[in-house]
Amino acid sequence: MTGLRASGRAWVFGDAVNTDEMFPGFAMRMPTEEAARHMFDATRPGWPALVRPGDIVVAGRNFGLGSSRPVPLLFKALGVAAVAAEQFNSLFYRNCVNYGLLAVAVPGARGLVTEGDTVTVDPVAGRLVNETTGAAGEGTPLPPLLLDIVRAGGIFPRLEAAGKLRPRQWRRGPRLVQLRACRGARQGRPSLDGNLAKEVCK
Repeated sequence: MTGLRASGRAWVFGDAVNTDEMFPGFAMRMPTEEAARHMFDATRPGWPALVRPGDIVVAGRNFGLGSSRPVPLLFKALGVAAVAAEQFNSLFYRNCVNYGLLAVAVPGARGLVTEGDTVTVDPVAGRLVNETTGAAGEGTPLPPLLLDIVRAGGIFPRLEAAGKLRPRQWRRGPRLVQLRACRGARQGRPSLDGNLAKEVCK
């Protein structure tokens, strides 16, 4: 990744891929690195072992629908540099930003790419380029505030750097992040990710 522009080998997924497929329930209590090895266990078994650092996920519409599981942490643990989709589920997109995973919406993205192609994702321009074929698509650039959050590595590091949040143990894994969000919600405090609180506390 150069700056916030990412180039890498493409993995192509379809429409309406949900977070339960990406992050199986049985892996929710595992450390992040271990949970990442179980991504897509039911629908694309063995995929995590094939991923190389710098790879890019390209998907169709409504990518990441479902519960607000912290899937971006697992993509990052595998080394995925960016996700480009024709359309993101809004909760998933917010989690990508909050956890520092580059995510860009580009209409028609899946039709521009064949799995294995080399692609470049440019969040400033909102652009996806297939370096193998020369095809390109224009999407929605990330606003400056979201670029700052992704550049910092996510909302938690961004707030820590600004002196608004003390370093915490949230880095240990997604389950601990959820438990902290849940505890804050039960005590009447606003959560940095209210969707995590709703997912765990229901």
